Amino acid sequence: MPSEALRIAVFPGDGIGPEVIAPAIEILRLLEARLGGFRMVFEEYPAGAAYYRETGKDISDEAFEAARAADAILLGAMGLPDVRLPDGTEIRPHLRMRDEFGLYAGVRPVKAFPNTPRRLIDERAANIDFVILRESTEGLFFSQGRGEVNEQEARETLRITRATTEKLSDFAFKLARRRKARGGKGRATCVDKSNVFRAYAFFRQIFLERAKLHPDVTADCAYVDAMALDLVRKPWEYDVLVMENMFGDILSDLGGGLVGGMGMAPCAEVGDEHALFQPAHGSAPDIAGQGKANPTATLLSAAMMLDWLGDRHGIDRLGEAAALLEAAIERGFAERRLRPMEFGGDQGSREITQQLFGVLEEKLASV
Repeated sequence: MPSEALRIAVFPGDGIGPEVIAPAIEILRLLEARLGGFRMVFEEYPAGAAYYRETGKDISDEAFEAARAADAILLGAMGLPDVRLPDGTEIRPHLRMRDEFGLYAGVRPVKAFPNTPRRLIDERAANIDFVILRESTEGLFFSQGRGEVNEQEARETLRITRATTEKLSDFAFKLARRRKARGGKGRATCVDKSNVFRAYAFFRQIFLERAKLHPDVTADCAYVDAMALDLVRKPWEYDVLVMENMFGDILSDLGGGLVGGMGMAPCAEVGDEHALFQPAHGSAPDIAGQGKANPTATLLSAAMMLDWLGDRHGIDRLGEAAALLEAAIERGFAERRLRPMEFGGDQGSREITQQLFGVLEEKLASV
């Protein structure tokens, strides 16, 4: 066991954020206690829209620096539609974390678990298992807070750099290679709009340059509008889709819709030194406090955190914990023990957590 505990900075956030973070921490503590070989300390901090409403700040300097110093960041959901900055945008301090911590690779897996809506109506959906790799620090989001707005027009600037696009492309090929080793397709697809915009032609050019350094991975390209069509028609054909920030923001929600809803959409935001893990959904204030939230995306994000920490610190037990949690979620859906209200079931966050505890205990008994 490592002598020092891994520090996890936890930001429950707004709306259903606290409702989905609590189950994740419970499950992580169970895995830590039963598997051994690693220790985690969870340090919780307030931030987001509710905190802004109380204090006039979206996050304290202390909390932001604690996130910087942590081994990983675990976040629930941030933002409320009725709490806005003076420029009219929502309160989202984690976007600043992306920029300052260099979290350029937004990893958003899309997988159809058993007995989820698409699989119940189309047997081909059993093969939906791809990843949207969203560049998270540049693109159109680079213009956040920098745009020019007057009474007659508004302008926002898209920015794509060679350095970040090279790193993102290499990340995509390495991810495709890792997935191939686990039975995946070993394919990386650049998604852009290079037929119209020079910036996207530049993005594609760099992707294809880096592809030559990874000949064992199949590389191809697609326009974003055609990809939106194909993700509805034949999503089972894809593996790793790499794209600019705004395109990734949009298509990852489409991906969530393919597999049951945003409560099934996990996310890791990874840089060279830091990583943040969160469900890709928002704060869902319409169901907050009602116990209806689906925590699956947060639980899958927690599994991604374990996997990343295991690789980074060379702790095999963390990778085992990640695989065990993913397998338990798969089994829970296969046996209809996990039935989220999000797509017609009768379970909210607490019931899903209780069921998953049962599945994990059964699996742990055989470890």
